[in-house]
Amino acid sequence: MKSVAFHNLGCKVNGYEMDVMLQMLREKGYQVVPFDAKADIYIINTCTVTNIADRKSRQMLHRAKKMNPDAVVVAVGCYVQAGKEDALKDMSIDLAIGNNRKKDLIPILEEYLAERDANKMNIAADKTLQGKTIIDINQTQEYENMQLAHTAEHTRVFIKIQDGCNQFCSYCIIPYARGRIRSRSEDDILKEIEGLAAGGYREVVLTGIHLSSYGMTGGTDFSKSLLLPLIQQVSKIAGIERIRLGSLEPRIITTEFAKGLSENSKVCPHFHLSLQSGSNTVLNRMNRKYSAEEYYEKVCILREAFQNPAITTDVITGFPGETDREFQETKEFVSRVGFYEMHIFKYSKRKGTPAASMKGQLAESIKAQRSNELLELEKQMSRRYREEFLHRKVEVLFEEEKEIDGRQYQIGHTREYIKAAYPAQKNLSGQILTGEPTQLLESDILLFQP
Repeated sequence: MKSVAFHNLGCKVNGYEMDVMLQMLREKGYQVVPFDAKADIYIINTCTVTNIADRKSRQMLHRAKKMNPDAVVVAVGCYVQAGKEDALKDMSIDLAIGNNRKKDLIPILEEYLAERDANKMNIAADKTLQGKTIIDINQTQEYENMQLAHTAEHTRVFIKIQDGCNQFCSYCIIPYARGRIRSRSEDDILKEIEGLAAGGYREVVLTGIHLSSYGMTGGTDFSKSLLLPLIQQVSKIAGIERIRLGSLEPRIITTEFAKGLSENSKVCPHFHLSLQSGSNTVLNRMNRKYSAEEYYEKVCILREAFQNPAITTDVITGFPGETDREFQETKEFVSRVGFYEMHIFKYSKRKGTPAASMKGQLAESIKAQRSNELLELEKQMSRRYREEFLHRKVEVLFEEEKEIDGRQYQIGHTREYIKAAYPAQKNLSGQILTGEPTQLLESDILLFQP
């Protein structure tokens, strides 16, 4: 049977889809090998969220063809979907498969292989086949159903429950690469999680392109989201001890929503609310649908419902037209919130988005300077938050063994997703222990003592 190598780029949704594709290939008898090994087939699950992601996708595709010029190089996902014409022209790509067709990887691949091996496929025929594998993602209402039975992680598993986005932020290409919002059926989700729980997984992370839109068919009234009822059903599954959520739309956070989460003992007090800017004028240019004040109100609601929850976020620096004053507003705002972690991104022009043609495009040096300032601030806030858990009772789900400074540790995470280490020889993977952190090790890892 042919050997296949995989490389994944991008978000947790991409990671979930990659795991399912790997599972399908193994079940069909393909031999999965490391990406840097010589393989018959290379599959790159691409990303297009920024120009840098596009470039990385192209680099990995070209690298694969260079490693084995006779191999079939398959480009899958967002880069293919958003840049169909470029993908079809790229001579390093033998087969391009867009979003909502990943579930059909095996039949598409085997049709290609059969045609090629029979010497019936010329370049024109090749491109004809590829044209069939990239649908008009903006017209589909179909949720691409995939089922995961296992993953590389042994204790935590990401579950995709939703796809697409209707928000159209001015800097973002994702609605064009993933299409409009559509949701997976509750029955399919519960069936998948029940199987994973039976296999020993203790924690699930519910994820999607715009998770808060789960169950919605359109609009922006997040009171119609079915995310909370789904969480309540997932919590009833035997074996699942923790439920963690992917990125949430700030507007879904209401007193009722937070109360519903806090009353469920399996929901982890760890919430990612994407911010992007703390300046209202920048938020308006970004076409974000809330103000900084509204965002802060949502954080306060979560902090009233949970004891010291971990609040994380994303921030873009150097958005077109961002003045020194607007950047200072962002800096002051994130300090006021006191995030556990921030993911800082330098604005990157994305062809096809309104922001790419906005006036006031900033120099890379300004973006880098502002990014560095926020990264330093993030480092301080993150350490301060972790220190608040010293000598307090915490619960750790252990996941792996790791050597730190020549000593063996069992590594896991608290419910707030703070990494903790326990110096024990016994493998504790999959076990949950309660104890107190006594100090911070390197990289701000909590030293845990049961």
